[in-house]
Amino acid sequence: MKELKNARIGWIGTGVMGKSMVNRLLDEGYQVNVYTRTPSKAEELIEKGAHWQDNVRSLTMESDIIFTMVGYPSDVEGVYYGENGILEHAAAGTYLIDLTTSSPDLAKKINQTAGERGSLALDAPVSGGDVGAKQGTLSIMVGGEEKALEYIQPILNILGDQIVLQGPAGAGQFTKMCNQIAIASNMMGVSEALIYAEAAGLDPSTVLESISGGAAGSWSLSNLTPRVIKGDLEPGFYIKHFIKDMKIAIESAEKMEIDLPGLKLAKQLYDRISADGYANSGTQALYQYYRTK
Repeated sequence: MKELKNARIGWIGTGVMGKSMVNRLLDEGYQVNVYTRTPSKAEELIEKGAHWQDNVRSLTMESDIIFTMVGYPSDVEGVYYGENGILEHAAAGTYLIDLTTSSPDLAKKINQTAGERGSLALDAPVSGGDVGAKQGTLSIMVGGEEKALEYIQPILNILGDQIVLQGPAGAGQFTKMCNQIAIASNMMGVSEALIYAEAAGLDPSTVLESISGGAAGSWSLSNLTPRVIKGDLEPGFYIKHFIKDMKIAIESAEKMEIDLPGLKLAKQLYDRISADGYANSGTQALYQYYRTK
């Protein structure tokens, strides 16, 4: 097994969060190969020392540890499978870590295929948004084998400050669904509290000061409400991706024969504002639904 500090890291997907995470690895002196469908998104990282790879196949063949952070389950399947995919070209002993919020069933499938080919796969979705990615304070929810996590733990410690092995393959994705379910209803409450404060003639900033430290306190309240007050709807996490996550959670809940009415309502509201042009805004833009009613 190669000394971790000398391992070549491959990174696929340098979006809002991925870019900051690669930056942190470069700052720690790791050799990082990058590939993304939109090359311009990797320019800053390349200038900083990351090595550009033209495609998934070449990145895989030049890397010992591969992280993927793409948009949708279909994107995950696209980079892992097929004649030019990761699983076709990863050398035995390669570590494969999918940070995408994706399907638990797909995570299990990737883990099984990787094991058959001598690689070790983990599903490790993250939470904490753009702020957590920049500061290295992400929560990383891991599914897979403990021995795989133990080896790459020092790298994950650069990216997050809470790394928990939740169980076998798929457990990381199931845990992330729990996270998204909690956020969905919370964002409705945060938006309704803000619109209520405004209607009552209160200063939203002072209301936030009072309630964020009490029983109503939450990450969304403390980190996203100040953005709404400033009129900042830029994405720390895209609405279009949140809708994708809620859809996965609803589908998996149906397989388990449980009903999640709060989550279904939140998805309906997010679907509406997405249709109104906010798909590429941050999740805090749910406030716009209430403001226009």
